[in-house]
Amino acid sequence: MERLVLHEYARSGNCYKIRLTAAHLGLPLERREYDIMKGETRTTEFLSQVNPNGRIPVLQVGERLVPESNAACWFLATGTPLIPQDPFEQADTLRWMFWEQYNHEPNVATLRFWFGWIGEDNFTDFQRIALPLKRAAGLDALKLMDDHLAQHDFLVAGRFSVADICLYAYTHTCEEGGYRLADYPAVVNWLTRVEGQSGHVTLD
Repeated sequence: MERLVLHEYARSGNCYKIRLTAAHLGLPLERREYDIMKGETRTTEFLSQVNPNGRIPVLQVGERLVPESNAACWFLATGTPLIPQDPFEQADTLRWMFWEQYNHEPNVATLRFWFGWIGEDNFTDFQRIALPLKRAAGLDALKLMDDHLAQHDFLVAGRFSVADICLYAYTHTCEEGGYRLADYPAVVNWLTRVEGQSGHVTLD
């Protein structure tokens, strides 16, 4: 494979997904850090050379760029056991990855950022109004996962896949956003199974 460079902010769960996928596949990954709190992804250089959307992560593959965390994970995992071969199971894998970005990350991850980076004393009026809505949506997402994982060891096809990697990233840090993992025993057991996979690395 061509040289892989991850443009990232290390504490981001979205960036961690890509590092975790690469680690499970034994792929070397160079890392370039940007401080999002200092606006380093909003500079003219970043916008023109890395991502015009002004966001990380971006996976650089040779001279080509793959923005969006789950797209980058899918790219790395293509042709490996992390993506099932069966077309239906592939679609189910994508279903969970799309759901993560639409239902899970905007709520569970957003509250982690708000509490961990902004601080409740500094919340805007919008954030104070949105907080109970975000909290409720995050609770619903974790409950859906818990119900599913009470019946399945992993999210798709009964085995570890890129879907588990993408959901692990922000689920295992959800308590930083005020959620209680103890309320979701099936999720807790799943986190342990994911962490027990060969090649697992921690968030750093």
